[in-house]
Amino acid sequence: MARFGRRDTAPELALRRELHRRGRRFFVDRRVSSLCGVRPDLVFPRARIAVFVDGCFWHYCEDHAHLPKANAELWRRKLLANRQRDAQNQAILVVEGWRVLRFWEHERPEDAAAPVEHALDQ
Repeated sequence: MARFGRRDTAPELALRRELHRRGRRFFVDRRVSSLCGVRPDLVFPRARIAVFVDGCFWHYCEDHAHLPKANAELWRRKLLANRQRDAQNQAILVVEGWRVLRFWEHERPEDAAAPVEHALDQ
């Protein structure tokens, strides 16, 4: 598990490149809340937008995640707890005035960048 980095994943880098290509500037892996330790993958502080690129395995994508055969029940509980923690952190950020955008790692960067740009332009 220690081998897996929590930032600079390939899907995150692809979204960052696409937004940068579109002229958008942002902060990476920056803490935004004093109430929870969550660190969004991309942060637009002036617009108060936090962007997360969730991995299909760790965040238990219903379309792509598969449980390991060994200790399947343990993994199911752990991954469901990850989803619950994500929902709690998102609720805290929303209460603090942040707009939270979440994307799955399997989404195309161009498709994920469009809603981010739309939110920034509002």
